[in-house]
Amino acid sequence: MKETTVEELKEKRVNSDSHILLDVREAHEYYIADIDGTTRIPFDDLKTRFEELSTDDEIITLCRTGNSASDAVEFLESKGFKNVSVLKGGINEWAKKIDPSLSQY
Repeated sequence: MKETTVEELKEKRVNSDSHILLDVREAHEYYIADIDGTTRIPFDDLKTRFEELSTDDEIITLCRTGNSASDAVEFLESKGFKNVSVLKGGINEWAKKIDPSLSQY
């Protein structure tokens, strides 16, 4: 499974590289810590909402630590998505290394 590090994601965002940051956490988790500009589809809804995404886009999935995001990558790949990766360490890693103003949970 392809992984994207938080440092690589930061670089993509700084350079305005085209990508979709797909947050698969539950809605209540967004209030704890959030990254601006995410597309939010909770993992449990992904099976019915994946068609909202384009197979042409680079998609980086994120969750709290990476487990649900990894499951999301596997699901999307099973639906024909080719350029999908998981944000290694999830939002907690982002908070730890990139944006310490965010809460880790």
